[in-house]
Amino acid sequence: MARAFCSPSSRRLGLAAVLLLLPLGALLAHTAAAQEAGPAEYRTPPKVLIDVVDAPRTPLVRIDPTRQWMLVLSYESLPPIAELAQRELRLAGLRINPQIDGQSRRPYFTGMRLVHLADLSERPVTGLAAARIGNLTWSPDGRHAAFTLTGKAGIELWVLDVATGRAARVSDARLSLTWNAGPQWLADNRSLLCALVPEGRGTEPPAPPVPAGPVEQETAGRAAPARTYQDLLKNTYDEALFEHYLTVQLARVDLDGKVVRLGSPGLRRASPSPDGRYLLVETLHRPYSYLVPQERFPRRVEVWDAAGAPVRQIADLPLREEVPIAFDSVPAGARSLHWRADAPATVAWVEALDGGDSRQKTDLRDAVQQLAAPFAGPPKVLANLGYRLEEVAWGNGNLALVTESWRKTRRTRTWIVQPDAPAGTAPALLFDRSSEDRYGDPGEPLTVPNAYGRPVLRIEGSTLFFAGLGASPEGEQPFLDALDLGTEGKAGRATYKTRRLFHSAAPYFEQPLELLDPAGRTLLLRRESVSEPPNYFVRDWKAGTQRQITTFPNPAPQLAGVHKEVIHYRRADGVELSATLYLPAGHRPEDGPLPLLLWAYPEEFKSAEAAGQVTPSPYRFEQIAWYSPMLWVLRGYAVLDNPSMPIVGAGEEEPNDTYVQQLVADATAAVDEVVRRGVTERGRIAAAGHSYGAFMTANLLAHSHLFAAGVAMSGAYNRTLTPFGFQAEERSLWQAPSVYTDMSPFQHADQVTTPILLVHGQADNNSGTDPVQSERFYNAIKGLGGTARLVLLPYEAHTYRARESVLHLLWETDQWLDRYVKRGASPAAPSGDR
Repeated sequence: MARAFCSPSSRRLGLAAVLLLLPLGALLAHTAAAQEAGPAEYRTPPKVLIDVVDAPRTPLVRIDPTRQWMLVLSYESLPPIAELAQRELRLAGLRINPQIDGQSRRPYFTGMRLVHLADLSERPVTGLAAARIGNLTWSPDGRHAAFTLTGKAGIELWVLDVATGRAARVSDARLSLTWNAGPQWLADNRSLLCALVPEGRGTEPPAPPVPAGPVEQETAGRAAPARTYQDLLKNTYDEALFEHYLTVQLARVDLDGKVVRLGSPGLRRASPSPDGRYLLVETLHRPYSYLVPQERFPRRVEVWDAAGAPVRQIADLPLREEVPIAFDSVPAGARSLHWRADAPATVAWVEALDGGDSRQKTDLRDAVQQLAAPFAGPPKVLANLGYRLEEVAWGNGNLALVTESWRKTRRTRTWIVQPDAPAGTAPALLFDRSSEDRYGDPGEPLTVPNAYGRPVLRIEGSTLFFAGLGASPEGEQPFLDALDLGTEGKAGRATYKTRRLFHSAAPYFEQPLELLDPAGRTLLLRRESVSEPPNYFVRDWKAGTQRQITTFPNPAPQLAGVHKEVIHYRRADGVELSATLYLPAGHRPEDGPLPLLLWAYPEEFKSAEAAGQVTPSPYRFEQIAWYSPMLWVLRGYAVLDNPSMPIVGAGEEEPNDTYVQQLVADATAAVDEVVRRGVTERGRIAAAGHSYGAFMTANLLAHSHLFAAGVAMSGAYNRTLTPFGFQAEERSLWQAPSVYTDMSPFQHADQVTTPILLVHGQADNNSGTDPVQSERFYNAIKGLGGTARLVLLPYEAHTYRARESVLHLLWETDQWLDRYVKRGASPAAPSGDR
């Protein structure tokens, strides 16, 4: 066996003397390695990028149920890494901050102000100091807005009085939001349903100094495939922590601070009926699972009365580990349990008619059921569906919209049903379309709060209203339609006529949001253009006037003048493609080609026609943020954002059977087009993406020589580590081994000769993108002599949040692109080689 040899003299000489004996090339290599392995520290990019990161985000607005007041909410800036470094429990798919009894990593609002829509007068909100605001919800009458305030001591319930503009804490009871939603208004407008930290809960269970025994699991011949979930329970101590932090006390909290506890503490969450007389309560119970997250755990679903006494059990659902991985498969038993928004107290749910297994051959898949107070007798079947239920939009006893879809065929149907009609009343078909057909998308129905504060269909006589983004060959053109349901056609059969009320037109991108008055005379719009940031307007159709409600400034004026263009081109097989091209302000063709960054994300389709539909609008204002690829124009790059990367599997073919070939064809078409236009030149183009876009980037570098460098963030590279499906792949590794191998850049790491920057959050919580994916891919490239850099961001999840992390990521990307793209072609990216 060979062994390293080191003479006594060289040991005495020390490192410095030994380096003098090394050849110059070896010395330089050692110096570079030493620099790479230097002390870890966060770096910052050029100031022009820091300014974008620190720019304030455009506020969010919330309209009250009476359409009189608008709350303008300011976002918090990126938190410091010290916040992410706080203790975090990762239990059964949840991430919990035990210090506050809430979920960790949640964004907050930092301020609010009231604007009166009629005269635009402002009312400042008083009573708030430094604030971390969340879970804001209007009372049904619009006189108050409840919200949570999070501090070091926990989460508190606060309420804003609209009449005075004063915000105040309601009670000193601590809320628990580890599993529950925020506070929910009851119909009396004077009280809220809350989940509280139980009184006398005691301290957290201590970790055992020595394990009581091994972790044991057993299977007995029943298939239980599962995606590669993160943050699962691992042992009995995790189970104890899970129960400690998910156990809550349900309570009614009045605006005067009175607290009425409902039932005993338990692993519960609840929602009040619209009339406030009942609660729909879910209670988790054992056995727990180490294979699936908490949404698959056993649970009992009951209706309680307002005092907390059980009225009727709706379902007791078992542990659901054995759900097939095939798309459109669902757990057996009741699911999507909720209150009918339009009725005082009616529970609705859906239940699979095929056992939840989409592989079963049957004409009927789902049954939508309902059970009204006093919850006696059997439930009533509202509709039997041939596909899986997607959603129900409640209107009134005579009208609701039930939408079903089937992913395998990309079909979706919407039915008109009559919730209060006798059982067996046939539904009427409203829409039957391809879910991939963005041009034919009818939009979403507008809703309006009812007397209970619940959103119900906006119905004027026999008319519904639909708003959509309006995808078209010219890009998105948002619209508002009136759909008349009352027209009777031939043979007494109903026909539905649509009338277009509004259509966005150049040079603006105007998105209809809400009709503000019962007559539908005034419309709330969100308007923007390439040079104007989004702001809110009220349009009066009858008067022909339009008023501007907000005047939010451009958060990134340094990007003014950036050239934006939606370009169109074709793949070699004729599939129509499009992308958004950005060029630095003032750049002229005679200035010559620029280095270019291509940022993309693949998408699967069942038809080439659907894949070729255009979605970007040339008139949108770019909401610049640190994650926007557009910011790289500030560093002198052209940017090709979201170029079409369709993976088409027509008929019985699966898209992934030819994933690599189609991906390379997509990228080739994009590169050919920007080179043809003279925007850039071969050898100075980088590919980049996040998550599945990172997976795309690695595959492009492994299977083409189109790019000079790659930047891949939080991706998955070895599909054998996600053996029970990923993204749009529903077959397992054992059903389609060649697909898993062909699509895994890890299996082709010897072909990755182009420099690649791999970035990953060390606390990635996304299914399938464990940090080990980047670590092993980097090790493979390193072991094979390729060029790569691995950057692991401490405490970051799948989406990065800390300011230090974001700035360091931008520094790394800037350095990488400067080294391998801006300065010219790398040896690994010869001009014209594909």
